Amino acid sequence: MIKGQIRVLGIDDSPFSFDQKRVTIIGVVMRVNGYIEGVLKDEVDVDGRDATDVLINMINRTRHHDQIRVTMIDGIAFGGFNVIDVRQLHRETSIPVITITRNKPDFDAILSTLKIKFSDWEERWNKIKDNKLYRVETSHNPIYITVVGITRKEAEEIIMKSTIRGVIPEPIRVAHLIASGIVRGESYGKA
Repeated sequence: MIKGQIRVLGIDDSPFSFDQKRVTIIGVVMRVNGYIEGVLKDEVDVDGRDATDVLINMINRTRHHDQIRVTMIDGIAFGGFNVIDVRQLHRETSIPVITITRNKPDFDAILSTLKIKFSDWEERWNKIKDNKLYRVETSHNPIYITVVGITRKEAEEIIMKSTIRGVIPEPIRVAHLIASGIVRGESYGKA
């Protein structure tokens, strides 16, 4: 049973275009009941290789580190294909990780794109394919998750407790709103 006041860190990247060099990422530390306790900000390279290290540093240096019980990430990559090694992220922060996507990833299309765009496509692909994907039913549409350092059942319980409306847990939804507002001047779109 998950306690009602656990703190979750939700992270999302801002809108970007592929001609940019860097993309803003926002983290929101929130209790599962929706109370925001902090906001974190950093940047990663568009289509780069630094997302894992940037997230590790962001999480380990925050004063909230010891209270965070799980990190939720919108997808497994930021800024295009700056793929996050979720196992390394868990190992180096000692905090379980849940990735969340609205739509089931098209792994054939992802692999094809990686092979075309990147000489290090195998390394990026391994960070993606080595994670088991679970379908989670919600009151609306299903979402798809991967989990590291936590059971699927615990992850589903945290997702349900932290989802106030709609499908996406509030920490990721708020991170998306903040990231979008910073870049566009006003938030828009779905997390």
